[in-house]
Amino acid sequence: MVDGKLSLVLPAYNEEANIEIVVNEALEELPKNFSSFEIIVVDDGSKDGTPEIADRLAAENPGLVRVIHHRPNRGYGAALTTGFKAAEGDYLMFMDSDRQFKASDVALLAPYVGKADIIAGYRKKRNDPFYRFLIGYTFNTIVTVLFGIHLRDIDCGFKIFKAEMLKPMDLTSPGALINTEIHAKAQRQGRSIIEVGVNHYPRLVGDQSGANPKVILRAMRETLALWDRMRTYVPPEGTEVPPTEAYARPISGLSKPFPTLNLLTVLGILAIFLFWRWTRRG
Repeated sequence: MVDGKLSLVLPAYNEEANIEIVVNEALEELPKNFSSFEIIVVDDGSKDGTPEIADRLAAENPGLVRVIHHRPNRGYGAALTTGFKAAEGDYLMFMDSDRQFKASDVALLAPYVGKADIIAGYRKKRNDPFYRFLIGYTFNTIVTVLFGIHLRDIDCGFKIFKAEMLKPMDLTSPGALINTEIHAKAQRQGRSIIEVGVNHYPRLVGDQSGANPKVILRAMRETLALWDRMRTYVPPEGTEVPPTEAYARPISGLSKPFPTLNLLTVLGILAIFLFWRWTRRG
């Protein structure tokens, strides 16, 4: 049992078939691992029944469930940032609301809480179509090359952070690049991380947008913009800590801690560079 309050942020966009199940599972599992907790559902401009379901869950669980509504949709990263700012816990966690993670796996991360600034889950077996795995692997390698971040699964939507580290961060990424921004800034501060394997389940209902060409192009543009900003990034005064080996060598028993470059990855990096040059013309 962790002595401290956990704030679980659930970004939700058109998750009417999932959000009630996810919240109820969290209500059951979180008290087993934390002495105190709250659940913050960030309805990111949903066009289905998600807002009404979330409001009902909050009314049924006062003091435990809160809802914040975005109008219109602002993006995954913006939803997380809103949730982090509203959180009151000692530890901040986020979990995707599509039921590809289960709140019961909080028990896998909880033993490490307090031993590092970030407890990052990685999907032991990714239950997604192969093309999504390929996109994720390529992106993970690009992040390693551009930002020097060595994580097994940077975009895994199952992580716990110390609030004193995360809340002061000025996070600006509106989309999925929010993970990269958090880890890049945490690395500059010398923060520590522990990686822990978690389960990943097939998406049963709802649509995935991560492989949409427009989403991919937007992510490429945001990646290069973040890389440009991070070249001159200076952590806020008082946020830096003595560097540790935990960030560069995560404690997770990885047999392959760093992604390897291959022809596909090199071509992907080249495509991003050419796209960046094209967007800066004129």
